[in-house]
Amino acid sequence: MKLQPHDRVLIGGELVEIGSEIADAFQDGDRLIATTSAGILLVPKSDLDAVESCINGSVNAFSALGEVTDRQIMSFYDGFARRLRDDAIFSQIREANERNVADAKVRGRSTTRLVMSESMRGDMIDALLIWKQLVSPNTVRETVNHHGWSIESHIAPLGVVGFVFEGRPNVFADATGVLASRNVCVFRIGSDAFETAQAIMDLAVTPSLREAGLPHASILLLPSKTHAAAWALFSDKRLSLAVARGSGPSVALLGEIAQQHGVPASLHGTGGAWMIVSDVEDSERLMKVVKNSLDRKVCNTLNTVVFTAGSLDKCLQSVIDGVVLAAQKRNVHAVLHVDELVASALANFTVPQEFVVKDIDQRSLGTEWEWENIPELSVVVAESMAAAVELFNRYSPNFVLSVISDDEDEVDAAWGLSNAPFFGDGMTRWVDGQYALRKPELGLSNWQNGRTFARGGILSGDSIYTVRYRVRQIDAEVKR
Repeated sequence: MKLQPHDRVLIGGELVEIGSEIADAFQDGDRLIATTSAGILLVPKSDLDAVESCINGSVNAFSALGEVTDRQIMSFYDGFARRLRDDAIFSQIREANERNVADAKVRGRSTTRLVMSESMRGDMIDALLIWKQLVSPNTVRETVNHHGWSIESHIAPLGVVGFVFEGRPNVFADATGVLASRNVCVFRIGSDAFETAQAIMDLAVTPSLREAGLPHASILLLPSKTHAAAWALFSDKRLSLAVARGSGPSVALLGEIAQQHGVPASLHGTGGAWMIVSDVEDSERLMKVVKNSLDRKVCNTLNTVVFTAGSLDKCLQSVIDGVVLAAQKRNVHAVLHVDELVASALANFTVPQEFVVKDIDQRSLGTEWEWENIPELSVVVAESMAAAVELFNRYSPNFVLSVISDDEDEVDAAWGLSNAPFFGDGMTRWVDGQYALRKPELGLSNWQNGRTFARGGILSGDSIYTVRYRVRQIDAEVKR
């Protein structure tokens, strides 16, 4: 089939013309995916074939896992952790990582999360040992007894899980968590970390699978760095779940592709934590929770502070001081986006002259400040606690909300009014599966696109399951 410029396809009820770039590039065996957010996407046959091969292997591996023992799965996590501890093996992984980091710097890419540090190595090992403890057989969660028969509901594996990760090497420990509940996974990792990922796969994952006697296709890395490979992966209807890490338009696009192909999706969406500050007497505590919410830029980093009108004069300096401490720790300044009320009040407080202060209006409060090294946040005022929560519900990604107030009734009221899956009364950085639940997370979900069904916003390996029912009939005379 040869496409011609100006050929049209149906997208969202409208006929959309194919541009000359796609028409000229299209070859036999390629696929077009129509989306409402990005128009028409071209997926080359090479990416389709790579995904097809991986999913075929994953489907077979999933069937084979029904015959392996819990001890074999535990042995895999032991082996993976042991290989990461091995300095000779890890030095080779680090060399690959250093090449990735150097290349990313040349291309002007962020390397904050890309560096394979000793702390990241330790976190990966800790995560693997936690997964080992979470290995769960087919378990009965409920039994209902009837006269002459009974019915059991069993937690059972879901199937093939597809991941698309940003460029963080530690996601291997996250991805392999699906094995704890006898699922399998295929994942695509960003080009920034691809060489590191391939080294971890070759030196630690595959040997550990082989040593444990598990199917080699239980954990697979897509041999492609392209975005089209991710599109192909999330459009394969054999996926039982599609998980997209990160945020921004690319994640939204992946979610759209999965959902239009009937694949359930777990999406992160936009990040950035919010904090509402009301009447607080303990200025030092307020300063500390602000500082500890700005230690580095990740999805749960403090992004927006909303003062109630009565708390601005009393509490603004503590918030500024917390930002100052966070900035000083990095030997940098900070950037504040403020509304008119905060801008006017700043003249009466001590603000480092190096700080950059910019104007912001309420319509921009949903912006996630993607800072690399210099802390950046929005600071605004609302008339009351109810008005502050309304700002959160209207403009935030409906993700993390921390309410700092000495009035417990006020905090409880905010809990009831807010549309936040993660709610607290201190620092915002607690939103992490391994830190909070002692379960390595496979992904976080905000409520930007609606609440998640029947589970919390932290997706962990033991929350990827389906339910099977089994009847045991004692009395042959049972009838309807």
